[in-house]
Amino acid sequence: MTSSDLYPVSRLAAVQEATAKAGIDALLLTPGPDLRYVSGYDAKPLERLTCLVVPAAGEAYMLVPRLELPAAEASPASRLGLEFVAWDETDDPYRIAADRLGPVATVGLADRMWAMSSLRFRDVLPDTRQVLAGSVLRELRMRKSAVEVAALREAGEAIDAVHRQVPEFLRAGRTEREVSRDIAEAILAAGHATVDFVIVASGPNGASPHHDVSDRVIQAGEPVVVDIGGQLHNGYCSDSTRNYCVGEPPAEYAAYFEVLRQAQEAACAAVRPGVSCESIDAAARDVIAEAGYGEYFVHRTGHGIGIETHEEPYIVSGNTEAMEPGFAFSVEPGIYLPGRHGARIEDIVVCGDNEGERLNLTPRELVII
Repeated sequence: MTSSDLYPVSRLAAVQEATAKAGIDALLLTPGPDLRYVSGYDAKPLERLTCLVVPAAGEAYMLVPRLELPAAEASPASRLGLEFVAWDETDDPYRIAADRLGPVATVGLADRMWAMSSLRFRDVLPDTRQVLAGSVLRELRMRKSAVEVAALREAGEAIDAVHRQVPEFLRAGRTEREVSRDIAEAILAAGHATVDFVIVASGPNGASPHHDVSDRVIQAGEPVVVDIGGQLHNGYCSDSTRNYCVGEPPAEYAAYFEVLRQAQEAACAAVRPGVSCESIDAAARDVIAEAGYGEYFVHRTGHGIGIETHEEPYIVSGNTEAMEPGFAFSVEPGIYLPGRHGARIEDIVVCGDNEGERLNLTPRELVII
């Protein structure tokens, strides 16, 4: 697939239409996932303002520092027919944007816009209400096209290849940090542009869902949670968790791991158009609660994924939004026993026309090394 497939020219018109429908006069998109989604430009976040201005009516344009103009013109954004408005070091780009916009009632700011920029926009547009651009873009970003699903499938295959190598790195006597370095190198070698995270949580550290890594030495007989992900060069992300044990696992761990495996299966099987996001969460949570481990499942069942590792929709109680084809998200229930150990099984799943499709295909059973 090419950047023109993943970031089609037609997307800008769709965003303008959605902006007008939402009653917003313009979107102001600075470097980050919103800008990349709309234009394909993975701009550097700098103190110098880069901003794609997308009016509800009229021509979109991109403000860029003059020294960044070659990069902007070489990016996929050049296919959009945009005017690139280059500004010099002595210019005030915020004032340039305000003067070109004129009087506007409401603007949508990129969800990841730096506070420095949002406050400067407030200063030059004092009578303008600021809202999140995500209120417009979420509906578009949640519904992945077939090409976006293919990009996520490629990311899933790449991170699966890394999980297949983990047993080579994981052994008693090594520290979590040593193992994580090997995994990070493997993530890049598998085709990722960046390593977004590597969690290697051994023994009691496995009871902390976002432990990261430490200098703790992995011991024989200890379970280890390995949660890894990165971003491909095309901008789409991977995220998958598998569980390993250096030798035979404790009996208590083996018992609740089987409960967890059944819970993850139940949640994946529940995915289909029309069901609510919270019902998928409940499918996993009910299995864990009925087995007596409900209090040890301390987070939501999943999060959306695309050009961000965490985006909408969120698979959590209270989210009554109905599944639609193209929704892509993680299914990752966990059980965490403080001071002892923990486990989490995570796949990326896409809602299809009739059911869900897992994009991670490595075995979900406990891998004993």
